[in-house]
Amino acid sequence: MKKQKGFSLIELLIVVAIILIIAAIAIPNLLRSRMAANEASAVGSLRTINTAEVTFATTYPTVGFAALTALGGTAPCTSATSTSACLLDDVLSASAANKSGYHFVVTAGTQTPVVTYASTAVPTAIGQSGQRGFYSDQSGVIRYTTDGTAPSNASPAL
Repeated sequence: MKKQKGFSLIELLIVVAIILIIAAIAIPNLLRSRMAANEASAVGSLRTINTAEVTFATTYPTVGFAALTALGGTAPCTSATSTSACLLDDVLSASAANKSGYHFVVTAGTQTPVVTYASTAVPTAIGQSGQRGFYSDQSGVIRYTTDGTAPSNASPAL
């Protein structure tokens, strides 16, 4: 009688079960890591917006701070003006800017020249793309909420 070579069905099922257990442990950690990376990207983007706002207000002192669309420009941005300053890339300066799972909005004040602005970054899917919402204004301080809602200038500083 010949001895058969190969794996039995029980051995294959045990290997599959071990792989599924490892995947069940690894996938939530991967999702948490991705959310943390998205949150770090949102904070970095808010810092970039703050820098662009200060540069814009310094370059165009009679205008002051600007809305998000005025900080960018259509690619390739070759000539800077007060309506298309070429300070941000076209992904971040779009009117409905979504980047790395976050939605960005910049609201400029109504004074002339504009001396206030508020920028917010909220997750597009709370608990999936990010958990915290972020806010910054002309002070340059980045603030956050832990439930993903839009924070305000009364929220805790980062």
